[in-house]
Amino acid sequence: MRVLGVDPGLTRCGLGVVDAQAARRITLVDVSVARSRPDDDVPARLAAIADAVEEVLDEHRPEAVALERVFAQHNVSTVMGTAQISGVVMLAAQRRGLPVALYTPSEVKAAVTGSGTAGKQQVGAMVARLLGLAEMPKPADAADALAIAIAHAWRGGAAPTSSRASTEAQRRWVEAERAARRRG
Repeated sequence: MRVLGVDPGLTRCGLGVVDAQAARRITLVDVSVARSRPDDDVPARLAAIADAVEEVLDEHRPEAVALERVFAQHNVSTVMGTAQISGVVMLAAQRRGLPVALYTPSEVKAAVTGSGTAGKQQVGAMVARLLGLAEMPKPADAADALAIAIAHAWRGGAAPTSSRASTEAQRRWVEAERAARRRG
């Protein structure tokens, strides 16, 4: 399964593509960060990010798109930009008939590290380890996009569905997902 993970942002938008094989093996296909100029007006910024997303979708032809779910922050303009980019990505995926999945930051962190409260450094280090990279992808938006893609790849086809998860991190992820479903 090929997955495009997106860490949405109006200034920097992380785009990570991974292939997931059997036995939870994942490989890096592509990673980039789409950028827009903060001094441009919002429509031009949306267009710049949309063009980059379209290019990645056309070039790598993922089977699914995974996005970080927009969550409330104190900075309303950041939330607005993130939500606008999420809409752009969802539209591009919809036009290609691709399923879109949304994940909270804690779901992504739990998927790749086993802890929903892991820091950016821990997530980046684990992404590098899982993909066999010599160093963490930079900037953090790139590592986050790959983490989102990995979370979906594991959930979408190779996610553990029982206590037979193969690593401690995967067992914790299964437990976190069960707890989240119980909370409703």
